[in-house]
Amino acid sequence: MNGLRGVDLNLLVVLHALLEEAHVTRAARRLGLSQPAASNALDRLRHLFGDPLLERGRGGLRLTPLAGTLRAPLREALAGLQEVLRRPGRDLATARQTVRMLMADAPAASLLVALQARLAVTAPGVTLALLPWAGAADALARLHHGDADLVASVLPPLDPPLRQRRLLEESYCVAMRPGHPAAADFGLARWLDFPHVVVSGHGGMEMPLDAVLAARGLARRVGVVVPSFLMVPPLLAGSDLIAMLPTRCVPDGAALTLRPTPLPVEGFRLDLAWHDRRSGDPVVMHVARAMTEAFGADGIPAPPA
Repeated sequence: MNGLRGVDLNLLVVLHALLEEAHVTRAARRLGLSQPAASNALDRLRHLFGDPLLERGRGGLRLTPLAGTLRAPLREALAGLQEVLRRPGRDLATARQTVRMLMADAPAASLLVALQARLAVTAPGVTLALLPWAGAADALARLHHGDADLVASVLPPLDPPLRQRRLLEESYCVAMRPGHPAAADFGLARWLDFPHVVVSGHGGMEMPLDAVLAARGLARRVGVVVPSFLMVPPLLAGSDLIAMLPTRCVPDGAALTLRPTPLPVEGFRLDLAWHDRRSGDPVVMHVARAMTEAFGADGIPAPPA
């Protein structure tokens, strides 16, 4: 411990940002520092470690081998320090903390109203920060890196240090505008007579449903591909397009005609995930419990207690 006396521990916070960003200007912006201040801190860190830490490579800066070995232990050390600072007097009613969450827009639209209503009663000083969604793989990487506290998504089974909990089981329905020509005698043939809306975050048109259809010697025609389920209802309202939607993505009171899928389509499970470093954080864990409770035992958003 005596070796820490001559070290400015604030430098370790700067080092963490530099190693995560591999870019002095972005690290400075992340910490609210000026670029010269971050450059000065990097010089001091280079002297402290006797290593360049960041060096020029193709396309910009890259971590030296030593810097690469520092990332994980430094991340864990800073998380431990944050935990030490959090522990005294963590009264949820008076806690002031931001919880960073990652989820796609569809579950966010279903969840946030009920979640915020609960937190307004139980932890009014907690701020929910919904970070930009770039897919489940990116979200899990950000949990590992400490850039997010909670992730809600369709996830594979996770191994420690990541933890997960079921939020809900989702199923699909078919949606179309009222008076749609397929509505009266709806079935598999009529479903395939009209162009479909496909939701894809990467612009792809092939979905698991298409493999199910192909196994029966059938195919559908894709009319529109959009990146979000929330864009679908307005498209349906003004056209003869048909869409297969998760049931909770159908807005309350939407002027849409709904039908069961004309062939079996497997639903999906939405999970909540966090890193072990957050398991001892009472505020993050309170938000996690509130998210689970907001959907209720059957996955339907419940009113606040």
